Amino acid sequence: MKKVAISIGDLNGIGIQLALENHQVVSSIIDPVYCIDKEMLLQAAEKLNLPIPDNFHTHQTVAPAFEIEEGKVSRESGRYAYESFNKAVIMADLKKVDAICTLPIHKKAWELAGIHYKGHTDALRDFFDAEAIMMLGCPEMYVALFTEHIPLKEVAPSIKEKALTRFLLDFYKTAKPDRTVAVLGLNPHAGDDGVLGDEEKVITKAIKNASSIIDPLGDAPEIFTMPLVPDVAFTPNVREHYTHYVAMYHDQGLAPLKALHFDEGINVSLNLPILRTSVDHGTAFDIAYKGVKLNNLSYLNAIQYIVDNA
Repeated sequence: MKKVAISIGDLNGIGIQLALENHQVVSSIIDPVYCIDKEMLLQAAEKLNLPIPDNFHTHQTVAPAFEIEEGKVSRESGRYAYESFNKAVIMADLKKVDAICTLPIHKKAWELAGIHYKGHTDALRDFFDAEAIMMLGCPEMYVALFTEHIPLKEVAPSIKEKALTRFLLDFYKTAKPDRTVAVLGLNPHAGDDGVLGDEEKVITKAIKNASSIIDPLGDAPEIFTMPLVPDVAFTPNVREHYTHYVAMYHDQGLAPLKALHFDEGINVSLNLPILRTSVDHGTAFDIAYKGVKLNNLSYLNAIQYIVDNA
C-alpha cells in the first residue's frame, strides 16, 4: 500500500472536511499521513461536528495554531496551508512517502502570508529546479498546459521552438500516454496556412523535433498530431481518438475540460522527482463548515492516480 502525505490546504475552506469524510475510503487504498497537527485537527473537527477516525495519522507540528474563520481569507490560514504543503514535499523528497496529494489553497491567503509563489506548481518548480508540467483531467481526457497563468497577450510570444520541443519531450516521458497526443494550434482554424497567424509553423517544427527524438527511425505509430484546429479538437468524433491533449494556453485547454469533466478532474504535476496530485477545485469558502455534502470525485481520483502511477 502506497504511503501518501496529504497537505491539508486552507483550513478556512473545505479541505479538512474532505479529508475527514473520506478517510475510511482513502485509507483502504493508501496509507495517508495528514499534514495537520492535533490542535488544529481538533478545532476543525469540532466546528464540522465530525468524528476523528482512530487511524487518522497526523504530522506532529506544522505551523502556529490560529482560530479558524470559516470562509475567510486570512494570513494565518495561508501560512498554515503553505507549511502543510512544505511538510508534505519534504517527506516525499526524503522518500518517507511515495507521493503527495494537495488539498485546495487560496492564492490570496498565501500572498497575505508573504509567500511569493502563485501556487503549488510554481513552488515545486523552485523547490526542485525543474520544469514542472501542469496536467489536468481524468482518465477519459487529460490536458497539459504549455503556458499557464500568464496574460493572453503574452501567449503567442511565448511559443518558441526550443521551449515547446522540450515541453513535448518532457510531457511524453512523464505522462506516458498510450495513444497519439493531440496538440492544439494557437489560432482560429489552426492559422489557415498562415492567413490567421503563423504560430502553427513553430508548433509544427517543435512537434517534428520531439517526434524525431522519441522515434529516430520513424517506424513507431504517430506520437503527436500536427496542430489541431482548437474549436473542433474536443468534439465527440475527434475526442474519441485521444486521451491526452497539449494546449497552448490555460483557457484553451481548461474551458472544454471543465465543461466535460468538472467534478472528476484532478491536477497532476509531471516532470518532477516526486509525484504530486491535487483536487482540481478551490477552497469553496461559500460552503465551508456549513454542513453541505461535498462532491468527492476529484479528491478520490487524485488519490487513485497515485495508486496507479506512484
